[in-house]
Amino acid sequence: QVQLVESGGGLVQAGGSLRLSCAPSGLTFADFAMGWFRQAPGKDREFVAHVSWSGDSQHYADSVKGRFTISRANAKNAIVLQMNNLRPEDTAVYYCAAVQYGAIRFYRANEYDYWGQGTQVTVSS
Repeated sequence: QVQLVESGGGLVQAGGSLRLSCAPSGLTFADFAMGWFRQAPGKDREFVAHVSWSGDSQHYADSVKGRFTISRANAKNAIVLQMNNLRPEDTAVYYCAAVQYGAIRFYRANEYDYWGQGTQVTVSS
């Protein structure tokens, strides 16, 4: 059974930092590209960041570029989203997702095969 478990969410003041982790199990991690998405109340789920199966390629939404960093450690079956200089508009539930062998349209949620349960990030002004 495939599971993606996110952790690291919480409440932080604007300008602060949080580090989200995702620990996939039940799959061959090195075969999967990974992504982070987020969903704020009343809004659609939106792409945040993506890392290729090898870790050599990363992509970011324009809204987080320069502030967020995605990384993966295949030996540890884990990915991390380091979020710096957080803003109130970053408040959302953040989801980890996995797509086998990657996807050209990695920014589309429906390309992904597996999802975590989400972790809440709240940024106060």
